[in-house]
Amino acid sequence: MIDKRLLREARRHSQWFLLIILLGLAVGICATLQADYLSRIISGVFLEGLRLQDVRDWLSILLVIAGGRVLSGWFLELAGHQLAFEIKRDLRQRLLDKILRMGPVAGASEQTGELTNLLLEGIENIEPYFARYLPQVCVTALIPLTILVSVFLRDKITMVILLITAPLIPVFMILIGKLAEKKSKQQWEYLSRVSGHFFDVLEGLTTLKLFGRSREQIKVIAAMSQGFSAATLSVLKIAFLSALVLELVATISTALVAVGIGLRLLYSQIYFKEALFVLLLTPDFFLPLRQLGSQFHAGLSGVSAAERIYGLLNRDFTPAKFGDRTFAEEADCTVAVEAVSFCYPDRDKAALKRVSFVLKPGEKTALIGPSGAGKSTLVNLLIGFLVQQEGSIKVNGVRLQDFSLLEWQKQIALVPQTPHLFCCSVADNIRMGDETATLAAVVTAAQAAGAHDFIQALPARYDTILGDGGQALSGGEVKRIALARAFLKNAPLLILDEATTGLDPYNEKLLDESVDRLMQDKTVLIIAHRLSTVRSADQIVVLAGGQVQESGTHHELIEQKGAYYTMLNGFQGSL
Repeated sequence: MIDKRLLREARRHSQWFLLIILLGLAVGICATLQADYLSRIISGVFLEGLRLQDVRDWLSILLVIAGGRVLSGWFLELAGHQLAFEIKRDLRQRLLDKILRMGPVAGASEQTGELTNLLLEGIENIEPYFARYLPQVCVTALIPLTILVSVFLRDKITMVILLITAPLIPVFMILIGKLAEKKSKQQWEYLSRVSGHFFDVLEGLTTLKLFGRSREQIKVIAAMSQGFSAATLSVLKIAFLSALVLELVATISTALVAVGIGLRLLYSQIYFKEALFVLLLTPDFFLPLRQLGSQFHAGLSGVSAAERIYGLLNRDFTPAKFGDRTFAEEADCTVAVEAVSFCYPDRDKAALKRVSFVLKPGEKTALIGPSGAGKSTLVNLLIGFLVQQEGSIKVNGVRLQDFSLLEWQKQIALVPQTPHLFCCSVADNIRMGDETATLAAVVTAAQAAGAHDFIQALPARYDTILGDGGQALSGGEVKRIALARAFLKNAPLLILDEATTGLDPYNEKLLDESVDRLMQDKTVLIIAHRLSTVRSADQIVVLAGGQVQESGTHHELIEQKGAYYTMLNGFQGSL
């Protein structure tokens, strides 16, 4: 059971793969030499009456050969683990690169729990394949071949018996493998579903408690866990069955060789030394095949994990093409959205239809509209996570796709509605805005965002660890950390997704003051949900059904008594 994709991974690390092959060959040669010298010593002492001093040199050589065999086997195991380590590292890096290239929009279709399980448990399931199964495959291919050549030179009849019986083991392994492969895939699918569901339950635990549905989820998880246990046991049953079959075939084959040699010895058709040599080698001939059976489950787990890993790595995803143009330092940012249309691949209805407006330096543009109007899609287009199918987005008169995506994203500071804090210090969380910033610059940004005072009250101040397992912060404190990032980045284009939503009046007032300071002399786009935010905007763009219904200042749109006027009357302060 060799997976071509995993074999290619091994070939990428050819130095370790070649070392495994050479060490497997060394083990085979040592086994042959060991049997040769052992048969010489026993034959000499038993039949020729040799004394200890007569066979002392042979015994010394035998000890060296035995030591060489043990060391070769030990280094073979080490080489397998090193190969597995390097391949795991490369696969994990490639998976992370793929997820990052897909971005948050394309990657949203994947369950977070399933991705986490894939990056951790899935990659770890690859290790036994390369550390144990693949080296054992090499040993199984090399040792019997080496022994077969040696037996051919001494006893052709035994060689024929070995040639007839040896293929029975691979045949049984293939037959059992086809059944086991299906069961192993089911086991991995169960594990992925259980991991994804459990992660979702943890994220929504508060909601489940509030609606009294937590006990129901306990039953669901218990049922899924039982299904996973049953799938695992079915795989193990097949693994034990394969080991039993291999042991039975190997034992019967060894017995056939022993009976044949015994009869020929009885009728003086073979010399004792050659008979003993062949008899000693026969168990070593079948040993790698039996050990391959014991590693069969490791191989199955690796192949099943590979299906999901390569399913993501080979996913049909073509990243948007951007150029290599850079931005002049301290340049203002004028963004013109010209007749932009976009439709998601899995939907028939367009998310945006011929949307046009201009973001100007020093001006604040408010983007409003009901849920599903296309606001988030438009922001993702501006950031570069998506690329429009029609129309164009121009920055200072140049097509957005002509710029380097990394350079363009350096010109943007985003303050989302629900900022994320990483599991690192307060200072490092703020440094997400500029990884080269000094502590003094971080403190200045925190002061500008109104975060310095509460940070000083934390146990380790700016060294306090946040995120999972770290210091918990209130919603207002989290948003001030996000604002501090934006202050530190000091980018010319600022995108705000209503940073004050969900806060009490006091914190809302504090954040409004910080946001006003942050917006000075910048090109600003606000995803607006509150009337107080919209009133002060230099331009209001009303989206509905993926189209711009109207645009203008607050007073201009009130006078028109169009979509904006209707929304104001309908929502009474919240948009």
